[in-house]
Amino acid sequence: MNKRLPLGLGLILLVFPCVLLVAFTHYPAARALMNSFWNNASSRRPSKFVGVENYQTLLEDDRLMQVMLNSTLYALGTIPLAIGLAIGMALLVNAKLPGTSLMRLSFFMPTMLPMIAVANIWLFFYAPGIGLASQILGLFGLPPINFLGSTETSLLSMMFVAVWKEAGLFMIFYLAALQAVPTTLKDAARLEGAGPVRVFFDVVMPLLRPTTIFVAVNALINAFRLVDHVIVMTRGGPNNSSALLLYYIYEVTFSQRDFAYGATLTVLMVCLLGILAAVQYWVLNRKAHYQ
Repeated sequence: MNKRLPLGLGLILLVFPCVLLVAFTHYPAARALMNSFWNNASSRRPSKFVGVENYQTLLEDDRLMQVMLNSTLYALGTIPLAIGLAIGMALLVNAKLPGTSLMRLSFFMPTMLPMIAVANIWLFFYAPGIGLASQILGLFGLPPINFLGSTETSLLSMMFVAVWKEAGLFMIFYLAALQAVPTTLKDAARLEGAGPVRVFFDVVMPLLRPTTIFVAVNALINAFRLVDHVIVMTRGGPNNSSALLLYYIYEVTFSQRDFAYGATLTVLMVCLLGILAAVQYWVLNRKAHYQ
């Protein structure tokens, strides 16, 4: 016997999520777009419509160019590494080796830790002279390195933390996808003489493309919305070498109190993420195999 939800309850279940979506996603985005065409108000002067003046400021902002370069390098460095490491860990825990449950827990543990806690842990790890990283370098007779205090290593150090934290989460998605791959396809490939490497790249990887699309888009969003680690570990320094886009938006809006330019930067980030996610989805989706 089929049971249907009452019409009123169905409307509540439909309307309530839509209200939350509009209130916390669509309205803030639309409000930021509107604010980007006005200047800042003060106690003596109301806000004034300035058209595209704030967007002209974007083109003249040298610091924004540095931040965009940092964000691009950060995304290019963390996304492929996190995805590759996640696939490797998923293959390892899916191989039914002894201690698989412990490995799965240890791989996923960094994801369960709060981002602020992770940043403080790695802040101590990178501490020059007394941190674990310096102690390891000392074992090989190498001098200590100020990883977070050097323009050459600060961004790389942040990237390492991001890969360590996110790979475990992506591993869960790939593990679920690997367990959904039909064994008959792999058995058929083996009967044709394909080795393990050939089976993985010709049979398994095409079936993992939908998962890769989902993971890659989320990794891209995570790369551009990182702010917690930057605030705790480097505050964008030294010399803006580790400043990322969302941290720059946070600093302009809440430290400098430039709400109009902060809204303009927010519009830039939303548009940029939308374009990159669409391109990423289109490129990866062309050869995706869905079941």
